[in-house]
Amino acid sequence: MTNAAELQKIAERLRALRQIMGLSAEEMAAAANVTPDEYLRYESGEIDFGFTFLFRCATRCGVDISELVTGEQPTLSFYNVVRSGEGMPIRRRSEFDYQHISYLLKDRLAEPFVVTAKYSEREDCSPIHLSAHEGQELDYVLEGSLKVQLEDHLEILHAGDSVMYDSSKRHGMVATDGRDAKFLAVVIRGGSGAARQAHQALSAHGDHRYDNLIYKQFVSEVVDAEGRLQDIRFTAPHNFNFGFDVVDALAAKCPEKPAMLWLSKHKEKRVFTFSDMARYSAQTANYLKSLGIRKGDRVMLVLKRHYQFWFAIVALHKLGAVAIPATNQLKAHDFEYRFQAAGVKAIICTPDDGVRESVDEAAKSCPVLEIKCIVGGSAPAGWLDFDAGIAACPDTFARPFDADAVLAEDPMLMYFTSGTTGYPKIATHNAYYALGHLVTARWWQHVDPDGLHFTISDTGWGKSVWGKLYGQWLCEACVFTYDFDRFHAADILPLFREYHITTFCAPPTMYRFFIKEDLSQYDLSSLQHCTIAGEALNPEVYQQWLAATGLKLMEGFGQTETTLTVGNLYGMEPKPGSMGKPSPQYDIDLLTADGKSAKAGEVGEVVVRTDRRRPFGMFTGYYRDQERTDAVWHDGAYHTGDMAWRDEDGYFWYVGRTDDLIKSSGYRIGPFEIESVIMELPYVLECAITGVPDPTRGQVVKATIVLVPGREPSEELKTEIQHYVKERTAPYKYPRVVEFVSELPKTISGKIRRVELRS
Repeated sequence: MTNAAELQKIAERLRALRQIMGLSAEEMAAAANVTPDEYLRYESGEIDFGFTFLFRCATRCGVDISELVTGEQPTLSFYNVVRSGEGMPIRRRSEFDYQHISYLLKDRLAEPFVVTAKYSEREDCSPIHLSAHEGQELDYVLEGSLKVQLEDHLEILHAGDSVMYDSSKRHGMVATDGRDAKFLAVVIRGGSGAARQAHQALSAHGDHRYDNLIYKQFVSEVVDAEGRLQDIRFTAPHNFNFGFDVVDALAAKCPEKPAMLWLSKHKEKRVFTFSDMARYSAQTANYLKSLGIRKGDRVMLVLKRHYQFWFAIVALHKLGAVAIPATNQLKAHDFEYRFQAAGVKAIICTPDDGVRESVDEAAKSCPVLEIKCIVGGSAPAGWLDFDAGIAACPDTFARPFDADAVLAEDPMLMYFTSGTTGYPKIATHNAYYALGHLVTARWWQHVDPDGLHFTISDTGWGKSVWGKLYGQWLCEACVFTYDFDRFHAADILPLFREYHITTFCAPPTMYRFFIKEDLSQYDLSSLQHCTIAGEALNPEVYQQWLAATGLKLMEGFGQTETTLTVGNLYGMEPKPGSMGKPSPQYDIDLLTADGKSAKAGEVGEVVVRTDRRRPFGMFTGYYRDQERTDAVWHDGAYHTGDMAWRDEDGYFWYVGRTDDLIKSSGYRIGPFEIESVIMELPYVLECAITGVPDPTRGQVVKATIVLVPGREPSEELKTEIQHYVKERTAPYKYPRVVEFVSELPKTISGKIRRVELRS
C-alpha cells in the first residue's frame, strides 16, 4: 500500500511527465485502459496506483516504471543486489503486496523459472566455474544459500536475497552453507528481439510459467529433457464441466485476471475478467433456464465475434444444453435444414447481416424452434431481448444434481461440418472435448498464461473454440477478440503493437495477405509464437513471415471432428511446408488403399486409430446419422479423408483431400505442391489448384489465381506461370488451364472452397 505522501509524489511526477510529453489526459487514459475521469483521479492522488497502471503509463511515455515510482532513473549497468525486505514496493491488487526487485538496473527483461542447485562440499570449496552469455540474468533465492561470483565480486545470497546482472560478464554460482539452494532464475538472451528469443529458447533450467495452472488437476504430461511433450494422459472426473470446473474455478482462483480483451468493430474496448465470465454465464444460465431450456436441448448460436457468445456457450455447458455455433452467412434454407436436422429448440443471434430475417423465414416451416433471442439492443416482435433478459437474472448458478446432473459423456457441442457432397453432417462432442484442446493451446499455440492470445476466427466455426476458449482458459491465458466485419490486413497489423499480443494463430490465407503488406511499417515485436492452420502452409509464406518477424510458423492439422492431431508442437524444429508430427494425444497412422500402413515417402490417408484407446477430443459420431459415422469410423480407425506422406524423420507432408487429388494421364497429382510453387511468384496473392475434365487425359491441372493489386492479367502472364511451374515440378503437373479471378471462394474461417471451383 502506498502512503499518502508517496501517493502524491507519484501523482505529481505522472502529471509532470504527461505535460512534458505533450499528451492529453484522454491519451494517457487510453494507454492505461481506464476512463479519462479515472485517470485524472489517479493523477490527483485520489486513487492508489497499481503496477499495471503505472507500467502502462510509463511505457506510453517511454520511461522506466521506477522513474515514476522513485523519481530516479535506473543507474546500475552491471548488477543490482536487493536484500530481503528491500526493493520497490508496488500495490498490484487488494491484499497483495509485490516488490520490484531490480529497479536500479537498466534495460531489464524477465523470464522466470525455478532452479534447484544441489549442495556439493567439493564445489563449495573449489573455484566457481564462470561462464557468460549475451543478455541479463536475475537470481532470487527461495530456499538455502547461494554463493554468486560476478567477475571479481563475490556475493552470498540467502533466502529472500536476489541479484540481477549483465550476464555477458563472467559469472557463476554454487549452493553453500551445507544444503541445497532453490532459486528463481531469469535468463534473457540479448540482441534484437531479446524477450522473444528468451521465450523461444528457454534455458535448460526449465519453463515454470505453466506450473500450478488449473489444467494440471485433469492432465498429466510427460516432458523430455528439452521440455518437449512426449505423452499426455487425461484424468477428468465423470462429471467434468468446463463452465463449473474451469470458468467458475478460475473466478475463484484469480477473479481479476483478464479472460478476454474484446474490441467492437469500431474498436471500442472491453476487458472481461474471469470473475466477469463466471458472473455473466451464470446470469445467462438462469435466463435460459427461465425460458425452459433444459439439459439436452439444442441451442444455436449465431453471434459472429460478439462477446455474448462467451456468456452463452459457457451457460449452455452449465445447463447441460447443447451449443450449436453457426455462421452468420447462412440463408433461410440453410437455417431450415439445420433447425430440422438437429432439432434446434432455441437460437441466440446477431442483429447484423439479415440473420433475423432469414431465421424468421425458416421458422415458418420449423415448429421445433420455440425460442428466438437477439443481442445488441431492442428485440422486434416475436423475439426476446437477450441482453435485457440476462441483466435481470441472478449472477450465481449452482451445479445441477439429481435428474439435471450433467455428465462429461453427455453431448455438449455440435458443429455442422460440410463435405464435398450432400448435406452438412453434425459432428457431436461431449464435455471431454474441451480438455482435449489443452494440447492445442499449451503445446501448439504455446499461449502465455500472462500473455494475450489472438486467433482469427468467427465463432460460427470450430476454429473459434480451438483458439478463443477452451485450451486458452485451461492455460489461464487472456484471449483477444476483434469483432470486425471484413478482414483487412492493414486493419489487423497495428493491433499487435497496440495491445501487445504475444501469441497468434490464423489460416494461411490471412498470412498471405499480411506478407503482401510492407511489414517493416508494423511493430510485431510483442509476438513470441505464431501458428497456422486451416490449409496446408506454403513454404513461401513461411519464409517471408520468418524474414519479416524472425518467427517460424508452426503448422497444425485437425478437423471439426477432432482437436489438433498433427502439428509442430513447442520445442520442435519445423520443416517449412510440413504438417509436423502426430500429437501424443492421438494414435495417428497413414493407410494406403489396401489398408496397410504407408512406408516413408508413400502417400496414404491420415487416420486416427481408436482400437487401442479413445482420445479426449474425438467426436462421438454424427448426430442422428449412424450410416455416415460408420462410413468414416470403422475397423478401429477414424478416416479423415486427408492424404499425406511421412518422411524419414516422422514429419507429415500434406497432399490434399481424397476428392481434391487430380488424376491426369495415370498420374495422381496433389494440389498443394503446385500451389506452393506458384505462390513463390511475387505477383501472386492467392491460388488454388483443381482438376478439370479432359477427354484425353481424364483431368488436367487448372490454376485459379488472384494477383496482387496493380498487376493485370494477360496471356503472357499465363505463359510465364506455366513455364515457371514446368521448370520446378514434373512436366505433367504444370497447369494447362490458368484463370485469373478477383477473389477465391472461401468459408468465413478463410479456407478456400475448392469444391466450388471444381463445380
